[in-house]
Amino acid sequence: MPKLSIRSRLLFAACAFALSSPALAGANPAAEAQTLDLLKHAIAFRTVQGPGNQTPQFAAYLKDQLVAGGFAPDDVTITPVDDTAFLVARYRGSDPKLKPLLLSGHMDVVEAKPADWQRDPFTPVIENGYIYGRGATDMKFADAELIATLVDLKRQKFTPKRDVLLVLSGDEETTMKTTQLLAAKFPDAYMLLNADGGGGSLSEDGKPQYFILEGAEKAYGDYTLTITNPGGHSSAPRKENAIYEMAAVLTRIGQHQFTPQLNEITKAYFLAAADRADPRTAAAMRAFAADPTNKDAIATLTADPEEVGHIGTTCVATMVDGGHALNALPQRVTANINCRIFPGTSFQQVQDELTRVAAEPKLQIQFIDVGTTASPASPMRKDVTDAVRAGLDLAYKGVPIVPGQASGASDSMWFRVRGVPSYGVAPIFIKDSDDFSHGLNERTQLFNIAPGVAYWKIVIQRLSK
Repeated sequence: MPKLSIRSRLLFAACAFALSSPALAGANPAAEAQTLDLLKHAIAFRTVQGPGNQTPQFAAYLKDQLVAGGFAPDDVTITPVDDTAFLVARYRGSDPKLKPLLLSGHMDVVEAKPADWQRDPFTPVIENGYIYGRGATDMKFADAELIATLVDLKRQKFTPKRDVLLVLSGDEETTMKTTQLLAAKFPDAYMLLNADGGGGSLSEDGKPQYFILEGAEKAYGDYTLTITNPGGHSSAPRKENAIYEMAAVLTRIGQHQFTPQLNEITKAYFLAAADRADPRTAAAMRAFAADPTNKDAIATLTADPEEVGHIGTTCVATMVDGGHALNALPQRVTANINCRIFPGTSFQQVQDELTRVAAEPKLQIQFIDVGTTASPASPMRKDVTDAVRAGLDLAYKGVPIVPGQASGASDSMWFRVRGVPSYGVAPIFIKDSDDFSHGLNERTQLFNIAPGVAYWKIVIQRLSK
């Protein structure tokens, strides 16, 4: 376990977040205290892919905590994979014939360079009700809540009917190799609850606005575009120029809109989200939900960066590289097109459409496999919604639950593609201005601990019966 260098105010953290927590029906003081302790230790592990990756050591620490909390040593396994590892903890149910309920998270984090941060990213710091550090939001906060909740359920002698399996991957932020292995290991699971998806939104004055219950996600896809040319001396220019040709290609792609799409989840999202949108956007949301070919609605939602990703596949140029000398005609130009692909659309379909829109015979397009997959949407199930509703009502009674489709990628996709219904249900409420996931000075408010533990207990108990 790495050494912790934590400011003295950590000693008062429990009081700080307890006083600032929302009104809560029920309390779990032992689990809440353990969550904070786990979170502080978790941030101090540098679980970043590459030299010095401490994910295996972090997994060993978590196993120690689970065993100390009542899990049999043989029920917590750690499997090394390259420089990382994945962890599986089995909470045994009364009927081993039933399909298991999976609780999902990941132990790794994205890189964080101390020189760029105001505080060391791998030293947990608590200030003004926030905990700072890499993973404070994405997603060691939820990891700590899950483990403390499972230990608390053990303490209370709770016995689920079906097995509950905690599955923590070790490279979700990079290659997702451990996730693919986990999905292959449990292809017949009852369902997966992902603590790395969904979540609550707070207004800037701290009032809960809505909760996203995530049932689908867009696939991530990168495509490399290449145009080559014999080149030549810049003193003898000609019309055939790889840079100009690539610029024309990128302009055509930038002006292109993929056919708008709608599914059960995005339709429900638009109808629910319209109640909190401005009148013009609200009207467009309702019109699009009723008719995804409505041109006025499409135009309004396309112009809104917050909504354009919900209406279909999007592709955007993110990198360009061209030429080899200041005084030579370019021989080679490459560009990267990053796409977020609507469920039900394949990588090949997107590549074919990019080729058609580019309309450049010399262009070569190659899909870059970075360890991702396209996956179908999961059905919005009443038992899941009811369990989430009951958990939220302990502290956020009546807050709207909005079905959601993520524009990013998570471990859920590898389970969905194998037929396991998967849902992002993280009980963390955060302001837009506080969301520094993957960025500098990542932080999360500690008031989330108490309602989060209470929420997980309700959700796990209900869906494991």
